[in-house]
Amino acid sequence: MMGNTTIIFLVHVDQRLQTPMYFFISSLAFLEIWFTSSTTITLLAILSSGRRTISLSSCFAQSYFYVALGCTEFALLVVMSFDRYVAICQPLHYAAIMKQQLCTHLVVAAWVVGFTLASYHLVLLSKLTFCSPNKIHHFFCDNSPLFKLSCSDTSLLWKADSILISFVVLGSLCLITVSYMCIFRCILHMPAVSGRKKAFATCSSHLTSLAIVYGSCIVLYARPSEDVSLETNRVVALLNTVLYPFLNPFIYSLRNKPVKLALKEVLGRAKVRLFPQLWCFSGQQF
Repeated sequence: MMGNTTIIFLVHVDQRLQTPMYFFISSLAFLEIWFTSSTTITLLAILSSGRRTISLSSCFAQSYFYVALGCTEFALLVVMSFDRYVAICQPLHYAAIMKQQLCTHLVVAAWVVGFTLASYHLVLLSKLTFCSPNKIHHFFCDNSPLFKLSCSDTSLLWKADSILISFVVLGSLCLITVSYMCIFRCILHMPAVSGRKKAFATCSSHLTSLAIVYGSCIVLYARPSEDVSLETNRVVALLNTVLYPFLNPFIYSLRNKPVKLALKEVLGRAKVRLFPQLWCFSGQQF
């Protein structure tokens, strides 16, 4: 939460970071805050209070937001790959194409697509009937444990859910793959070695993030969902909901020189405001 909030704050206050690339990174950071909150806040409340119950409507709402925010993240990753494609393959037209209005529309479209696709998931959940038992073998209301607890026939629901997930994951992966195939072709045709290194460095953060999120999803959904054990589901869900959002600020921003410089300047200004006398005394020593 602190890492992603820091990224949003730095992009907002530092003029040098107000570019399309960092706008999309801050949008992803904002999404990760909500994505993590949709599952871990309830988990922390359970651990702190000891109350291990959740209403059926709250459970369905948690499952919906988990899927909706996940679909939004895949759509946003496609948008970020398009931004990298324009920046590397069309550098002279980048400023003319990636205007603020277009960037805002792309981010809004990603959210609309994610929540619209997830509405079908909510329809699937509403068709479930539950008898007993009522213990969810998970740390949040994911679709797999809910389907396995249902006493109704869920074979059609399993197939429909697998098709939905495959469409989102594989569809976005295909679009990203096409973008990076064009990017790599442009990089290989660059005459200067320094230009190729800079272009690869620009894409490395995005590729690292893609490897984590798509790798975990492919492990989980490469085979039919009903064949995946709940233990595997929990481990992959933990990777997606906690570890991946935690690593994102470091992968994308906190190791980049512009962000490091912006953070250093913000901390310096905060030091001057909080400890003005100490700052003046240190200046006299120099």
